[in-house]
Amino acid sequence: MNRTFIVAWVLSLAFITPGSVSTGADSTIEFVAQVEQPPSELTLFLDALGYQESGNRYWVINRYGYMGRYQFGRDTLRGLGYNVTRKEFLNSPELQEEAMMKLLEHNKFVLRNYIKHYEGRKVYGVKVTESGMLAAAHLVGPQQVKTFLRTGKVARDGNNVTMTSYMRRFGGFELNLEG
Repeated sequence: MNRTFIVAWVLSLAFITPGSVSTGADSTIEFVAQVEQPPSELTLFLDALGYQESGNRYWVINRYGYMGRYQFGRDTLRGLGYNVTRKEFLNSPELQEEAMMKLLEHNKFVLRNYIKHYEGRKVYGVKVTESGMLAAAHLVGPQQVKTFLRTGKVARDGNNVTMTSYMRRFGGFELNLEG
């Protein structure tokens, strides 16, 4: 086989279904092509948010008692309908992911009119996107996001992290959420 054929064959692997390729000689090369889909923007968003909150560690509890990958408080969990012990929550990545999706969908519903009105605009120096608003709502609550968009008042969490830093850091993801 010549070099050009090898390069062309390697590049074409991602576009061929599993099977065999004839080399033109008396031999056939068998292969299985595995083409992985790139992660969705939602997955990238959740990984980035989880990293910011806990280093993507499901078992973490911070000094204020917030738990898990996304640092949920007990009141938020109860508000979402979860009545679980700390141990149950920390030992279940599936439950944490489910709770995060439920929270994102809830916050999107609460902020739906603000998303329609403000998305794509620059407000008080911050470009507003749905994903940025939802990240900020996770940090300080959806009512604080509404207050910022109306008045410019910037809320902070217990660690002195501003909601606008989350709006900037997590803005621009296409989440495609219900809500």
